[in-house]
Amino acid sequence: MIVFPKAKINLGLRITGNRSDGYHDIETVFYSVALSDALEYIVSPEKTDKDILIVTGINPGGNQDDNLVIKTVKRIRKNHPLPFLKIHLHKVIPIGAGLGGGSSDAANMLRIINRCFSLSIEEQELKDIALELGSDCPFFINSIPTYATGRGEILESVRDVLSGYYMVLLNPGVGINTTDAYQNCHPEKPTVKLNNLIERPVTEWKKLIVNDFEEFAFKKHPVISTIKKELYDAGALFSLMSGSGSSVYGVFQEKPELPRNLNNFVIWEGLF
Repeated sequence: MIVFPKAKINLGLRITGNRSDGYHDIETVFYSVALSDALEYIVSPEKTDKDILIVTGINPGGNQDDNLVIKTVKRIRKNHPLPFLKIHLHKVIPIGAGLGGGSSDAANMLRIINRCFSLSIEEQELKDIALELGSDCPFFINSIPTYATGRGEILESVRDVLSGYYMVLLNPGVGINTTDAYQNCHPEKPTVKLNNLIERPVTEWKKLIVNDFEEFAFKKHPVISTIKKELYDAGALFSLMSGSGSSVYGVFQEKPELPRNLNNFVIWEGLF
């Protein structure tokens, strides 16, 4: 069984409050893009006492047992008997780039195991399990445009507001530590909800929609700010850093002519 876990971008991201559980309340709109990893598994043909994960493409680093795909399988096995699996994950989505690649891999692993082994886990339970793996994991169970609050797990579908627009997604190859990003933000409740702001014309978003992590990210890595500025110079209707960084996207009316230096950072482009 093979699936292609998609990346996401954030159409705005506000940190709205501190929580007693150590997390933060947020407000964002998750929006999937066609940039994707590839995830495949078979029942292990050899006699083994563990799952085997082979990762190609971008090297995520770290211990295999810390990979969210393996954690997902182990979590399902707590309640459902599963044979040991041989899994191949081909990574295309950059690591730690604000694009949710690891969360998407985990959620898609959860979905295909549920389907292929006929576990009959209902959608809400899938999302509850996904939340144990990561705050943005529940979104990837469906990957439809979604307004998210709470930790990111309170989900409300929204209109496909970018249909027909052209997007360029860039990654400068620098990392932003998510914990550092949250520690350097200043929670504040917005006066207008983001799900209302995205209903405004895209040409107005530049003045209305923000990512609270940008200030910290721009100071730490000025190249991120430079990419955003040059996307606007190239004619972007709207540009924003995704998640806690460091990827930046630009929304255009049509395919743009980018300056040569920006082409070095492009990781995906195309129509929504």
